[in-house]
Amino acid sequence: MALKVRTVARLVRAGHVRERLRAVRDGQAGLRAGTVRSALGTGVLAALRPGRTTAELAAELAVTDHVLLEAYLRTLEAAHLVRTAGGRHRLARRGRAVLGDDVVRAAYESFAGYHTDLYRDLGHQLRGGPARDDVVRHGDVIARLSRAFEPLVHDTLESAAATTRPRHVLDVGCGDGTNLVHMLRAAPASRGTGVEIDPAAAALAEQALHRARLEDRAHVLTADARGLAPRQIGGEVDLALLANVIYYVPARDRPALLRDIGALLAPRGTLLVVSTMADRSVFSRHFDLLLRAQAGEMSLPTPEEVARDLRTAGFDVMGVRRLARGDPLHAVTARRPA
Repeated sequence: MALKVRTVARLVRAGHVRERLRAVRDGQAGLRAGTVRSALGTGVLAALRPGRTTAELAAELAVTDHVLLEAYLRTLEAAHLVRTAGGRHRLARRGRAVLGDDVVRAAYESFAGYHTDLYRDLGHQLRGGPARDDVVRHGDVIARLSRAFEPLVHDTLESAAATTRPRHVLDVGCGDGTNLVHMLRAAPASRGTGVEIDPAAAALAEQALHRARLEDRAHVLTADARGLAPRQIGGEVDLALLANVIYYVPARDRPALLRDIGALLAPRGTLLVVSTMADRSVFSRHFDLLLRAQAGEMSLPTPEEVARDLRTAGFDVMGVRRLARGDPLHAVTARRPA
């Protein structure tokens, strides 16, 4: 129904109409994200894989308030996560998609979780409250969410491998080993080494090599990359990757880390530093704030700061590239001088 001219005029005079609409839209988006996170956290979506009645679902999840559960299920139905017919609740297409894509799950768990909790707790922290520990407590979610950017990283790795034709590749902070596996596939004549300080992540990387049938070409070293010698990783490296690690290192320590990685490279060896970096985008500013709120002096560097630190560490910087338009993910390519 069209609004009367007089009604529109009253709405305009009532306040900032555009900002009111934006606030409502943003609020509704927040509600949608919170609804999905709740459906994952309560276990309702997983429990509805086979389809259940309210009584069966209540028994499965040890729910005692059936009236509240029915209201919750109606909300999930309105959000297109659940559909109800004949007294049985089943996953709708969107609910199946959320459960079936781990990156989607991680996005809802993180953005409706610690990313927004940052602002809820920020006033207390600004007045002297303790630093956050999201990186420690939610490391698995952070790693899962980062997989969304893997195709961009892998394209960059393929280009670097085609240019350098490496015989030995290195992934510093290799996490679950996904990038290391891709490096080895992009350079089929190479052998590889992953370095990972977290034993649990290092074990996942070893499993990834085994699943990809690459364990005969690569190994994972559970260690801090700082202070390693080439003999400890099986010799000098032609192509090294440092992906989404640099911002965990205090700014004053970054040149030293890069210098230590440079000591592992062969003359004219290439280092790729791939990372979300500081720019004027909302997410970049937000992520930098989240990092600075953690214990450990973390922060996002700008691409120019990464290039400067590489030069300080003795590298020749070959190029700086944004990996996708509008996204703060960048790659800085550097080479160890001959």
